[in-house]
Amino acid sequence: MATFKVAIVGAGPAGYFAAQALQNLQSEDLQFSIDMIERLPTPWGLVRSGVAPDHPKIKTVSKVFEKVATAGNFRLFGAVELGTDISIEQLQEMYDAVVIATGSAVGKKLGIPGEDLPGSISAAEFVPWYNAHPDFHSVDVPLDGQTAVVIGAGNVAMDVARMLALEPSELDPTDTADHAIAALKRSKIREVVISARRGPENAAFTSPELRELPKLEHTNVLINKSDIEAAITRAGDEIEKDSKSNLDAMLLISEKEATSHERTMKFQFLATPIEIKGDGKVEEVVFKGTVSDEIFSIKCGLVITAIGYEAASIPGIPYQAGKVVNTDGRVGESLYVVGWAKRGPSGVIGTNKSDASEVMKLLAEALKSPKNKGDVSDLLQDKKFVSQSHWEVINAAEVAAGEPLGKPRKKVVLREELLGLGGL
Repeated sequence: MATFKVAIVGAGPAGYFAAQALQNLQSEDLQFSIDMIERLPTPWGLVRSGVAPDHPKIKTVSKVFEKVATAGNFRLFGAVELGTDISIEQLQEMYDAVVIATGSAVGKKLGIPGEDLPGSISAAEFVPWYNAHPDFHSVDVPLDGQTAVVIGAGNVAMDVARMLALEPSELDPTDTADHAIAALKRSKIREVVISARRGPENAAFTSPELRELPKLEHTNVLINKSDIEAAITRAGDEIEKDSKSNLDAMLLISEKEATSHERTMKFQFLATPIEIKGDGKVEEVVFKGTVSDEIFSIKCGLVITAIGYEAASIPGIPYQAGKVVNTDGRVGESLYVVGWAKRGPSGVIGTNKSDASEVMKLLAEALKSPKNKGDVSDLLQDKKFVSQSHWEVINAAEVAAGEPLGKPRKKVVLREELLGLGGL
């Protein structure tokens, strides 16, 4: 029986699904020893720091991750950074295969004047800010204006807009970061505009997300009915099933009887941002009609762009167009990539499962004879790292702290506090 060592870099959904796929490929003749390396003191990636706190059902996939982690052939090395604490070359020297599963965490830019003004931020900063990511707790989110503009037409844009437009007390029973709940309760924002460059028929929202919007108890949700009717006409009979489902959901919203809540979330289509203006801070966004060429602007104090993500580069890994250069997940000799780092930010969490499974089959087929050259623990002799047992202590402490507050957990934000909680 041969046992092969595999290092997985990144403890998000793609990394865990890759580990699960390797475990499923095991047989009497083939075994895997899996070491997962994660930059943060906490695993689970976007399930912890990306999924909207008011959508707790999505986070139940973490039970799958915990099953993978306790299967007996898995070790976690949290708070260990590739490129700083260890190098890709060292991992390739020691392991029979290395899998990159680092995701896409850098927000794409609009490339327009004024984008760098204070008050213009990316969803890649705002989402981890309200989700208690250690690197983003001090992001400056100005909430003192009446209006915020969210640019984008996908579920991330919708999550961002919803978090800004909710009555903040609705977040009390969630695992939203304490600092974010406090800031949102002070917020003066009462109107949130989601602006899309293309028409409703081309929006990348998903219909379940859209169908939840009319259920918001303290927020008006406005879509111009004529925008949807025009989109239905443009789409014609050849419309794809998902697009039709989206348009049906948007039509229902547009036909809903008007409410008079003080908070409003409204959709704007066929508008391309061309400039962000302001004297030392964001004061308005200038748009050009995508079809009409009409120029108009919206006064606001906050602009959040949600137009996609790119993978952050790692020394020794080839990158192009915001993702790792690869052929069907193969990057080079014994080096593989899965998830968003492989294919870009597309699909839902579950999409990573089939993706990782296919790449891990390729990895298994290419294995020859096992190396016996140590592992990552040999490189971390003097460094504190978060093991699976440390993480279980942190996890249990957060859950216990949340229980009396009616929350699924009370997240600890600061890196040193997380390490301290784990006894490190």
